[in-house]
Amino acid sequence: MFSQTTEYALRATMALAASGNRPVTTRDIAATMKVPPSYLAKVMQALMRSEVVYSLRGVKGGFLLQKRPGQLSLLEIINAVTPFPRIDECPLGLDHNGGGLCALHAHLAGVWHRIESDLAGVTLGEILARDTQKPSLQERLDSLRS
Repeated sequence: MFSQTTEYALRATMALAASGNRPVTTRDIAATMKVPPSYLAKVMQALMRSEVVYSLRGVKGGFLLQKRPGQLSLLEIINAVTPFPRIDECPLGLDHNGGGLCALHAHLAGVWHRIESDLAGVTLGEILARDTQKPSLQERLDSLRS
């Protein structure tokens, strides 16, 4: 449903959310989240252009989120790299100029709207709070720094 770029952007921002507001390098994000470093660099550039993340230069540099994890919705991240998809044309190839949408188009548009609303209504902070993996994402990041 989502592009590889979108998936990697979500992984990267989850890593940043788990970092405890400490800069995280592309190398550490790539290792923790299993993202190819060269692809991740392009994703991080897109996230910077959209002002989802910013970078700090230097020895202790890396990336940080522009907002707190509890203020950054999944939809914002998705739209930063690949705008949320829309159904612009009738899936049955019908002309809707004269009236409403066909039943299939109306149903699919409603599904996309519900997904979009759900993504807009959940933040990185909420997702991070549900992290029950052992070791946690925070612990995996910390192990790379030691």
